[in-house]
Amino acid sequence: MFRWRLGANASSAASISTRGRAKWWQSSAPTAPGKTTFLRALSGELAYTGCIALNGRDLSEMKPVEIAVQRAVLPQATTLSFPFTVREVVKLGLVGGRSGVLPGEDARLPERALARVDLDGFAGRFYQELSGGEQQRVQLARVLCQVWAPVLDGKPRYLFLDEPVSSLDIKHQLIIMNIARDFARRGGGVIAILHDLNLTAMYADRIFVMHRGGLAANGSPKDVLSDDLIEKVFDCRLRVGALPAGNMPFVLPQSSA
Repeated sequence: MFRWRLGANASSAASISTRGRAKWWQSSAPTAPGKTTFLRALSGELAYTGCIALNGRDLSEMKPVEIAVQRAVLPQATTLSFPFTVREVVKLGLVGGRSGVLPGEDARLPERALARVDLDGFAGRFYQELSGGEQQRVQLARVLCQVWAPVLDGKPRYLFLDEPVSSLDIKHQLIIMNIARDFARRGGGVIAILHDLNLTAMYADRIFVMHRGGLAANGSPKDVLSDDLIEKVFDCRLRVGALPAGNMPFVLPQSSA
């Protein structure tokens, strides 16, 4: 179970659970309403008021090494100043967490993680020589190594993803989103920050929409995504589910399903 209550305003509190059906939560909002700050608080990186519980334990009472076993965080951007190889970067995921694989399998886990993010054969390349999108996928491979098994010792584990597809083409957006959905379906939990409302509608079990630093709406994609909400939060008059006029072509990720 993952629960949180942040801030003094009880009306903005939320409680979520991974019991039973696996869950994927996504936060959507315009630029700079506090989504990344919110995720950093959930990760234990920032001080906060209120309470956060991770699998029944108060986050403030857990040691960093205990938190690292329960959740892995993909930040919005990561800068490296040293000439690490791709494998060395991915292997860092094995340092702080517990992958959950069988004894002896850790040695090959970086290569397995790279293959999952469509970077098979990249292990020996230098991280700084890669494109922005390739670096983003390397960082996801690192995060996956940290919590490779979605359930450990009978408890769910979590992926916290801050704009995980922001630098990716549509093929790799779908690959990464499918990896996260698979993690949730196998018993883990995913909390992701996304700007893409189509991907949000396609993958999320529950959406939290933030507006001006607060919670504007939460619920299933069908219940949350409406013309009025999008106009209020994003200041754009858009219609949900409407076809473009004049036979204009359009491409939706849902067509790949």
